[in-house]
Amino acid sequence: MDEIKPKSLYFGFGSNLWLDQMKRRCPGSTFIGSASLKDWKWIINNRGYANVIPSKGHTVYGLMYELTPDDERLLDGFEGVPNSYIKRILPVDFVAEDENGKSETISRVVDALVYVDEKRVTESKPVKEYIHRMNMGITDGIKKGIPKEYFDQNLRPFIPEELSN
Repeated sequence: MDEIKPKSLYFGFGSNLWLDQMKRRCPGSTFIGSASLKDWKWIINNRGYANVIPSKGHTVYGLMYELTPDDERLLDGFEGVPNSYIKRILPVDFVAEDENGKSETISRVVDALVYVDEKRVTESKPVKEYIHRMNMGITDGIKKGIPKEYFDQNLRPFIPEELSN
C-alpha cells in the first residue's frame, strides 16, 4: 500500500498572492486562508523579486495554501530552490477561510513553509515582468481580507499600480 504523504502549509507573500498563478503553478494546491508573519519585513530584493527579512516590529501578510508533495516540488522549481530561495518553516498567525469564503474570527499559530532569500537582502526595484503579477496578487490579497493599508504602506513603495485600459 502506498504511503500517503502529508500536505504542507505554504505562506505566499509575493506574486503567489495571485490565486490564478498559484493554481497554474501548483494544480493540486488549495487556498485555505490568510496569515501574518510577525517580526519580518516585506521587500523587493536586489534580484528584483519579493523577499522577507527579519525585522522586529514589522509584519508580513500573505495567503495560505495547502500543498501536495508534488506541488511543493513544482513550487521549489518556480522559486529557484536552493539558488534563489531556501525553504524555512516559520510560525504564522493563520485565519482559515471556509468553503463559503467566510474567514474565521480567531487566528491560530501554525508552522508554514516560507521561501526566503537569505543572501539578497538589499532593497531594490522589481523586475518589469513582476509588476503585473504583484498587482494581480495585491488585488486577490485584498479580496481575501488582507488590509489594503498593508499593501499601501509596505508593497506600494516598490510596486507601482498599473493603469487600467
